[in-house]
Amino acid sequence: MRRILIVLALAILLLPAPDKRKPGQARAGTLLVDVRPLPLSPGTPAPTKAGILPFLGAWVLSSGNESFGGLSSLHVEDDNRIIALSDSGMLMGFSLGRDDRHRPFIAPLPITPAERDRPWWIWDSESMTHDPVTDRYWVGFELQQRICRYASGFARVEACQTWPEVAAWPKTGSIESLARLPDGRFIAIGEMAMTSDGYHDTLLFAGDPTDSTTPSPIHLRYSPPQGYRPTDAVALDDRHLIVLNRRLTLHDLFTATIAIVELPEQMTPGTRLQARTLARLAPPLLADNFEGIALSHEQGQPRLWIISDDNHEFFQRTLLLKFALPEGLTSPQR
Repeated sequence: MRRILIVLALAILLLPAPDKRKPGQARAGTLLVDVRPLPLSPGTPAPTKAGILPFLGAWVLSSGNESFGGLSSLHVEDDNRIIALSDSGMLMGFSLGRDDRHRPFIAPLPITPAERDRPWWIWDSESMTHDPVTDRYWVGFELQQRICRYASGFARVEACQTWPEVAAWPKTGSIESLARLPDGRFIAIGEMAMTSDGYHDTLLFAGDPTDSTTPSPIHLRYSPPQGYRPTDAVALDDRHLIVLNRRLTLHDLFTATIAIVELPEQMTPGTRLQARTLARLAPPLLADNFEGIALSHEQGQPRLWIISDDNHEFFQRTLLLKFALPEGLTSPQR
């Protein structure tokens, strides 16, 4: 049975085209999400950390709505309001507990009138980032190989841009990671876009990547933990990026690493971004197809969240994990 699941998982991850059997875009409405807490290591003495990250909670999420799941990117407000985005352009908003301030919802991403006749599966949304000052969002799309900007609350799509540097990436392994730095720069990491010397091609945009006046990005090189591929990233500050990485093997199935990257003060073409592992999620710890990462704050302290993509398959789950970040994390490493 284990080998059958491996074959199925490999087939899902390596599909050269979108799986059109998955649920299509649903209408906007209320979303009922069942939230069940889990220990970090089911069936074993409960650890208080994953690597150096203090563990704060884990939950398995489910819903009777057939469009729920397939979550590829994540945003968490400081009041723990969660906004997740599926890989078929579906937004889902909910809280972990009862919260009368926010109505749980599900809704397709807004599109322009000219694109209403395009098939639902073309909206392969794989990454998302946010500007807390303007409350705007940016979403990275595979297949279309473009980045779009959305108004506050995802009220409307404001602009989209396709860059030749992104268009050159594999269509089903491109903008898995998109992060906005506090100073207004953006970083996109190609999941399967490799440089000639074996690193992940990474683009640094000097400004908004949906603005046609933004200069062409420069190419950097991301070096993940050995054997892993990047699936999402979030900026901790102007100089540090936290990257979620995934691996699938016959022995462990899905595993993940959470890593930090110290960004050089001056980044020039070819600059190498070296990942330093903070935590590894592998059995007996909770492990699945983790694809989304987000950062929030509680009483001024950062909180790190990751979420898994169940691919709408019976043998996977939607898991949400929450960690604290230890003091001294961004201190220079010797």
